[in-house]
Amino acid sequence: MPKNKGKGGKNRRRGKNENEETKRQLEFKEPGQEYAQVVRMLGNGRCECYCFDGKTRLGHIRGKMRKKVWVSAGDIVLCGLREFQDDKVDIIHKYNADEARNLKNYGELPETARINETAVDLAMEGDGADDDIGIDFDEI
Repeated sequence: MPKNKGKGGKNRRRGKNENEETKRQLEFKEPGQEYAQVVRMLGNGRCECYCFDGKTRLGHIRGKMRKKVWVSAGDIVLCGLREFQDDKVDIIHKYNADEARNLKNYGELPETARINETAVDLAMEGDGADDDIGIDFDEI
């Protein structure tokens, strides 16, 4: 049996996730950037993003954010637009729920933006309006 010489294994390298409680400065968009909401995850660090300029684009999570910041469906993100590919964006920053609410209050996000709602919630929204299937029963 070999003697352990290291300082721990995989869990030590991961470290503690202490960045959740820290208050960070709100990042606003600059020219060449756009706010977007993640519609669905596609895998391999890519996702389908609905940019708030009205277009749906393919988002690519940048390497610095991979495996550190978990992006999921329904998240509000800041995307960098590409000059040479209009249908693709790079995800630069992920906003948490409080930051997204602040952006909405400042008027950066449109009023129609949904915060903390996944793609399933957005898809089910249209179904709940009218549950009548067209069958009428007469009184006996």
